[in-house]
Amino acid sequence: MHTTVGIIGGGPSGLLLARLLHQAGIDSVVLESRDRAYVERRQRAGILEQATVDALRAAGAGARLDAEGLPHDGIELRHAGRATRLDFPALTGGRRVWVYAQTEVVKDLVALQLAEGGPLHFEAEATAVEGADTDRPLVRYTHGGRERILTCDYVVGCDGYHGVTRHAVPETERRTFERTYPYSWLGILAEAPPVYDELIYAHSERGFALASMRSPSVSRLYLQVPNGTDPADWPDERVWDELDARLSLTADPGWRLTRGTVTQKSVLPMRSSVTEPMRHGRVFLAGDAAHIVPPTGAKGLNLAAADVIVLARAFAHHAKTGSTELLDAYSDTCLRRVWRAEHFSYFMTTTLHTDPAQSPFDTRLQQSQLDRIAGSPHAAAELAENYTGLPLDA
Repeated sequence: MHTTVGIIGGGPSGLLLARLLHQAGIDSVVLESRDRAYVERRQRAGILEQATVDALRAAGAGARLDAEGLPHDGIELRHAGRATRLDFPALTGGRRVWVYAQTEVVKDLVALQLAEGGPLHFEAEATAVEGADTDRPLVRYTHGGRERILTCDYVVGCDGYHGVTRHAVPETERRTFERTYPYSWLGILAEAPPVYDELIYAHSERGFALASMRSPSVSRLYLQVPNGTDPADWPDERVWDELDARLSLTADPGWRLTRGTVTQKSVLPMRSSVTEPMRHGRVFLAGDAAHIVPPTGAKGLNLAAADVIVLARAFAHHAKTGSTELLDAYSDTCLRRVWRAEHFSYFMTTTLHTDPAQSPFDTRLQQSQLDRIAGSPHAAAELAENYTGLPLDA
């Protein structure tokens, strides 16, 4: 089997790329190692930037998002028992974000791909990418109990950090920059209405906490915990009590979260990673295959979407003009945005979390930075502009 663009990974970035290529008249094949049910229930990100929402709408995947997604015009920062709301549209010239779970984005894109797009093969595990330096790279994969080969004009790896595509870039030419944080997130999904209609980010000497949501009846909540934490050591009541303590307000000592049935509980390690370059020969890396951010800045899914939007434009330009100029610039174009998002995610993470080794001096520096955001329109605008997402050509 041969295709113009072979896409490894049927997550949101791979599916969005396939959709954008289909709209440009470029054929593709998507290989996803998991089954459809697994892909459509895989819990990940829940915040979509303005540019991601615009791209999904343009791709024809915006109907359910517009009907069921929750537009948010700000976030609330809490520290030292005080609350500060950041008004995104006022600070950014009108930009906002949406709460719409990655699971729902994937369901929308899968439905479109199966109805209108090229082949989407579930339970098709890529085992190797070969010939990156040739004009016909190939993907070896297993499907239906047999080894198969997909030849391509180009290969795009949307298969994550542990996928095979990264290894198509020779070790002598590949460099990975990484940071591991000394804490993790304990996350819960609960059948409980959110206590606030926007996200709450809280800095506390007890550790970080985040109150988020998936819908008007489902809350998504996180606590900073030590690395290696076993979720079993955190019974539900302990989780709720600690969330209340970290999110508390001096002006409203009776403030409490709405409690409900916890349906999911997991621990998420925190790390940053960037692999350069994001292209070798006719093989391109996108999303987690090229970069990982801690979730504090809500950048993971949005960075992946930005990668494939840039790449789809480059493929369309090549198909129309024969020029490889935009394809050749792909890695540099994306890495500028990636490093900006990495810095923002690092800033949010280190400002809001309590490092086990930090001193009282370090804590006061964090508090000073949060006071600056609360009191300065310029500092607040810098945070808001990065949170809602920089323009794709920035």
